[in-house]
Amino acid sequence: MKNIGKNSLENAFRLFESNDIGKIEIGTTKGLKEIHHYLFDGLYDFAGEIRTLNSSKGGFRFANALYLNEILVKIEQMPESSFEEIVAKYVEMNIAHPFLEGNGRSMRIWLDMILKNRLNKVVNWQFIDKTLYLQSMERSPINDLELRTLLMQHLTDDVDNREIIFKGIEQSYYYEGYQKDEE
Repeated sequence: MKNIGKNSLENAFRLFESNDIGKIEIGTTKGLKEIHHYLFDGLYDFAGEIRTLNSSKGGFRFANALYLNEILVKIEQMPESSFEEIVAKYVEMNIAHPFLEGNGRSMRIWLDMILKNRLNKVVNWQFIDKTLYLQSMERSPINDLELRTLLMQHLTDDVDNREIIFKGIEQSYYYEGYQKDEE
């Protein structure tokens, strides 16, 4: 597992260093699949592939695999013209949970790309507490106000700052239980 985390983190850095992130569709399922594939290619057999099995985490059942493709079409069509709409779309994609593993890391990059494209903002993830973030994500299917408030407090218009992007990627991996210093 540690090798997957380490290698995937290196892939995430490379996605931005190479500027391949600029070639990815923004706000679409295809774009999310491209991000997931980039992060996990060679690490998971299902990199970039929509899951065909049901999935749950902590007692929460994600979207039924039988209906997942139809759900993803609906999510893709959701509006992205305001911060509130973008967060609502992010929450719905999290409920769908399209991959067997790696959803959070892929979706946080996907979210930032939507925010950057639509609002010229990104989340400065390095300042978002892991526990507060995970709790707000857990509650977001019922009410996303807590998540919106948390993310809004840490938006920045410094969208091309390499340090903000890379520290944010490291934080994203920390949310999933991986730390850069682990070997």
